[in-house]
Amino acid sequence: MVNDVCYATLKYDQPWTLDNYYREGGYEALKRVLDGPMDRGEIIDEIKKATLRGRGGAGFSTGMKWGFMPRDAPGQKYLICNSDESEPGTCKDRHLLRFNPHALVEGMIISGYAMGATVGYNYLRGEFMKEPFERIEEAVREAREAGFLGENILGSGVDFEMHNLIGAGAYICGEETGLLESIEGKRGLPRNKPPFPAQYGIYGRPATVNNTETIASVPTVMRRGADWFLEQGRPNNGGTKLFCVSGHVNSPGVFEIPLGMPFKELLGMAGGVRDGRKLKAVIPGGTSMPALPGEEMMELDMDFDSLAKAKSGLGSGGLVVMDDTTDMVEVCLRISRFYYAESCGQCTPCREGTGWMHRVIKRIYQGKGSYDDIELLEAAAGQIAGHTICAFGEASAWPVQGILRHWRHEFEHYVEHGRSMVEAAA
Repeated sequence: MVNDVCYATLKYDQPWTLDNYYREGGYEALKRVLDGPMDRGEIIDEIKKATLRGRGGAGFSTGMKWGFMPRDAPGQKYLICNSDESEPGTCKDRHLLRFNPHALVEGMIISGYAMGATVGYNYLRGEFMKEPFERIEEAVREAREAGFLGENILGSGVDFEMHNLIGAGAYICGEETGLLESIEGKRGLPRNKPPFPAQYGIYGRPATVNNTETIASVPTVMRRGADWFLEQGRPNNGGTKLFCVSGHVNSPGVFEIPLGMPFKELLGMAGGVRDGRKLKAVIPGGTSMPALPGEEMMELDMDFDSLAKAKSGLGSGGLVVMDDTTDMVEVCLRISRFYYAESCGQCTPCREGTGWMHRVIKRIYQGKGSYDDIELLEAAAGQIAGHTICAFGEASAWPVQGILRHWRHEFEHYVEHGRSMVEAAA
C-alpha cells in the first residue's frame, strides 16, 4: 500500500541518490511517457482517473487543474512547484526534498511535458536553505548529467529545465500568486483572480502551481497506472498521503497511509496519546483547519471528504494532537498571533481583523474579557472569511471559529473566573 516513489527508498542508507532511486523504478515512468512520446491529453486523463488531489491544502483535482493550462498555445509556459511548506504542524515536503528528491524531479518533467511547459521552478521556503535545498540541487545535477533534464531529453525531442530557488520564509508566499510575485523579485502580495495563473502566471505567461507531494506522486501514477493508484485510497481520494503527527503523542513523525484510513489507526501508529491521557482535540490539517473534539476525530477517516463533512479539512495533512491538559483559549491565542504576524497587510479585513482577533483573545486570556468580547471575536472572524484577495483570510478565521464552535465554554470560564478551566480542574 506504500506509494513507492515517496517513501519506499528510505530502506537504503542514502535514499536521495540517483542510484537508489533507480533501484525503486525511478525514471521508468518518464521513459514510458517519452517513448513515443505519449499524448499530453492522455497523461492528464490518467491523472484525472487516479483522482490525485492536491496535497498542499485545497485538495483540488490535479488533472483538472492541469487541464486549465492552454498547452497548445504558442509561447513559453511554466510549471511551479510550491515547496514553501510554511503551514504550522506540517513537515512532509521537507522530508521528500531530503530523502527522495528525484521523485520530485521526475514528477516535474512529466507534469511539465503534460502541460506543454518546458521550464519549471521549485520554490522552497527560506528555512530549507541547508539540507533540503542541497539535496534537491544535487538531484537536479544528477538528473541533468543522466540526460533527464535539458534539451531533447533521451532523444525524444522534449525539452525541460528545472531551477530551485529559496524564498525568505514568509507564510504568505505559500499562496500561489504570492509565490509567483516572489519569484519575479517582488513583494509576495497575492494577486486578484481572475486572471488565474493558467492564463496569466509568472512573467505574464501561463503557469500551473502544484504542491511538492502532488508532483512527487505523478511518477507512481504513470508507472503503476491510475487504477492501482486509486485502489490505494478510496473513491475521489486516490492514493496514499503523507501525514505529519505532532503534539501530545508518544511517537511523533511523518507517516504515509492510504487516504481513508481511520484516524484512530493513525494515532496508534504515532504511539497514542502521551502518558495514556485522554484525547481532547485534534487539528487535522495544519493550523488553518478548524480543530475537532477528540471523540469526534476517533470516529473519522483521514480523507478530504470525511473531514469536510465534519466542518474541518484535511489541508496539508499536519495533525496536531492535544490531550486533556490543553487550554483551548491559549491554543487560539497562539494561532491568532501567528496569523496576525504573517498577514501581508494588503486586504483591510485581514490586516485589521487578524489584529482584532489576537487582541480580543489576549484580553480574554488575561482575565480581562467580557461576554461581549466573545461576541466581538466571533463577529471579527466572520467579517474576515470570504472578504479577502486570497485564502489567508479564511486560514486566520477558521481556527478561531472552530475553537469557538466546540470550546466556547472555555472562553466563558475565563470571562467568569479570570483563569483557565483546565487550570481550575487540575
